[in-house]
Amino acid sequence: MQSSISAVEVFIANTTKLFFSPKDPLLAGYKMQGVQRKKLIISTLCLMPCLSAHALVNEGVVAPTTDVATPAATPAAVVQTPQAAPPAVAMNEISSLIASKQHPYLTQSHFTYRAEDLDALYKANNYQPIWLVDDGKANKNVDEAIKMLEAAAGHGLNPADYDTEMLRQKLTALKAPFDVHSKDVALYDTAISLSLLRFMHNLHYGRINPNDLHFNIQRRAEKTLDLPALIKANLAADTLPSLPSLVEPTLQQYQKLKQALASYRAPEKIPPLNLLVNKTIRQGDALPQSAELQKYLAAFGDIPSDKIDNTATTYTATMVEGVKNFQKRHSIKANGLINKATVAALNAPLIDAERITQIELAMERLRWLPEITEGPVIIVNIPAFQLSAFDDIKQDIPTTTMRVVVGKAAKNQTPQLAADMRFVDFQPYWNVPYKIAKDEILPKLAADPEYLTRQNMEFVSGSGSSALRIRQRPGKGNALGKVKFIFPNASSVYLHDTPSVALFSRPRRDLSHGCVRVAHPQALAEFVLKDQGGWDTDAIKKAMGGKNRQVVLKKTIPVLFLYNTAFFNEHSNLTFYTDIYHRDAELLDALTKHQDLSDQVLFAPKEVPPSVEPIEAEAVHAEAVVAANTKQAVPVVQSMATTNTAQVARTIQPATNTEEKSASAAEVVKTDSTLSP
Repeated sequence: MQSSISAVEVFIANTTKLFFSPKDPLLAGYKMQGVQRKKLIISTLCLMPCLSAHALVNEGVVAPTTDVATPAATPAAVVQTPQAAPPAVAMNEISSLIASKQHPYLTQSHFTYRAEDLDALYKANNYQPIWLVDDGKANKNVDEAIKMLEAAAGHGLNPADYDTEMLRQKLTALKAPFDVHSKDVALYDTAISLSLLRFMHNLHYGRINPNDLHFNIQRRAEKTLDLPALIKANLAADTLPSLPSLVEPTLQQYQKLKQALASYRAPEKIPPLNLLVNKTIRQGDALPQSAELQKYLAAFGDIPSDKIDNTATTYTATMVEGVKNFQKRHSIKANGLINKATVAALNAPLIDAERITQIELAMERLRWLPEITEGPVIIVNIPAFQLSAFDDIKQDIPTTTMRVVVGKAAKNQTPQLAADMRFVDFQPYWNVPYKIAKDEILPKLAADPEYLTRQNMEFVSGSGSSALRIRQRPGKGNALGKVKFIFPNASSVYLHDTPSVALFSRPRRDLSHGCVRVAHPQALAEFVLKDQGGWDTDAIKKAMGGKNRQVVLKKTIPVLFLYNTAFFNEHSNLTFYTDIYHRDAELLDALTKHQDLSDQVLFAPKEVPPSVEPIEAEAVHAEAVVAANTKQAVPVVQSMATTNTAQVARTIQPATNTEEKSASAAEVVKTDSTLSP
């Protein structure tokens, strides 16, 4: 055989010389590497009647196939036993089932969006069963897989979505040794695989397309999680039970919620409480059930377990603090008094379906978030009216927290979003939205000659445009305060200062027109600019009292606007909040109708933002000021009132879904607080 190959190689070399000169560039362009040359030699040999394909197999030149016939007379020394062909029936059943994208065993029979992963899993195994195999581990592996699916409730998922009862029932009819040629084996094997793929996909990405529920989030740039490879690797390593930990979100908030869910689902681990009081209990009052109360509070982490005093007979300071934590978690005024509302909450059944649902919905929403594995992050939890800033997303306790004001529940709801902060704008201008300017401000201006001056506003025209718009100049009373934090997003919302500081003392703070006002803008600026260089506290104070100036961040910071009515606060206490926007009900309804998610709605090429040099400079405002006082404004308004009010241009920040969208004239004219977006 080797001599035949050598002969052909010489033949090819000589033939090449007949058609090409040694210096011909075409010859150099078509020089073959070793592998290419071998392929050509093999092709030539196969055309020679004197050498059969079987000889090529025996020489190790080509791999054996089922199409290679064994000659009748072959020397015994070179006879090789052909490898056993894979079970044809099982292979055909599995491959045809995958091609059909329908599974008769499963409640959700169609699996178009999981077909690619299912095919990849079985293609790696030559389309043979991966669970029902006679390797001594079949029963163990199947049992571990089903137990994993049955435990889905512990992850905030529904075991019924993965047909666990069906898998248990049909398993009883399948006994080892398994007939891998059986259609039943093929169907059952793929049923387990498909249910497991669905479980892992739901656990990592969630069950709902966030964009369907108005979550403004950039889709993932690429698919980094290989579910078939994870299943195959953990099967081989005998570590199937570890699969959930490899795909679930790693966020501290998510992990804490999962632990809390386990506590709420296992009330037998927590001593029930039946507190008997007939009047409000204050610190120092007699409390015969103090030991029971302390154990109950400690079970939920409201007081440290090592602070329990079993000898106490009065309502002590430690218990007061624990009750305050309990009240905060249940949206009760945290005054430490054991009153009627607090007693009712303490004595409520531990299996609280409403609280369990809130935790499950919070976990679902966290699955939608992009995979932020390290670095700083700013999180606003809308129903908590709270902002938390972390130096690293892996932190347990936030670096900075502050109260916020969010959009009004009735008509100006703050959107859920994930975006990257890119700019900080000191002493910002407020560009009045088109609708407010056209419908409200112009009529007021026509009726009130001093309106423009009093509100520190001016008409401006855009560069190269005849359209006009109104903006409020920086300074005292500006609706955006002294600083604005910009993270470009489809809803055009942002974080900003406000002159209306009194609003932060209110317990319910859905009072804006969509954007988020922060209680401590200087502290947030210090957090955002700490790694910028040259921006210490004094520099920030100076900028907040100076001229309009925009700072481009050297490194963007992720900003997340969440809507979680169950959330661990800055003290690491689980707290439940009022569903002010009724979004929990909306998500619950969507979950009752959910289907497999397509990867097309999850992944898309990353949008590259416009290139901006990381420099600091005064913002350039090229707009020409058309009217800056009463005398200048009146003819402009009169002209616009008699011609076309649409000359007022839309604001640079589009008003869609923002707080600036529909403020009334009264709100614009009254006081500084009414101007705040």
